Amino acid sequence: MLDPVTTGGPSADTRSPALADADVRTLDALARDEEGFLLDAHDWNPGLVEVLAAEAELELTPERRQVIAWVRDYFEHNGCVPEARVLLKHLVEVWGPERATRRALYRLFPRGYGQQACKLAGMTKPRKLMLDV
Repeated sequence: MLDPVTTGGPSADTRSPALADADVRTLDALARDEEGFLLDAHDWNPGLVEVLAAEAELELTPERRQVIAWVRDYFEHNGCVPEARVLLKHLVEVWGPERATRRALYRLFPRGYGQQACKLAGMTKPRKLMLDV
């Protein structure tokens, strides 16, 4: 799968016209809910990862970037946010069963997968609490 964080995202630009021409690096121009989730996931761009991570006071380690990129790629291909169990299944293939655990996912995203990884990947607020492990 593509790595939208390092490759610049999918080739089709589905962001709103106001954002399509600009590399948005501030959150002021984006519609967000009271918890900071984007109201339109298509407004996300790779430049926002750094800004959203800083807002969440979360260091962007290679592992976090990998999870965020995979969540974004999954969304671009499937039109929905992957549940944590789907992500963990993928991580077992990539990192191995010893590293791909719920505990490891919580170490990466202490406030929860849905609350942090999905927000940094530009998702709208997940409706299902099942996203968090």
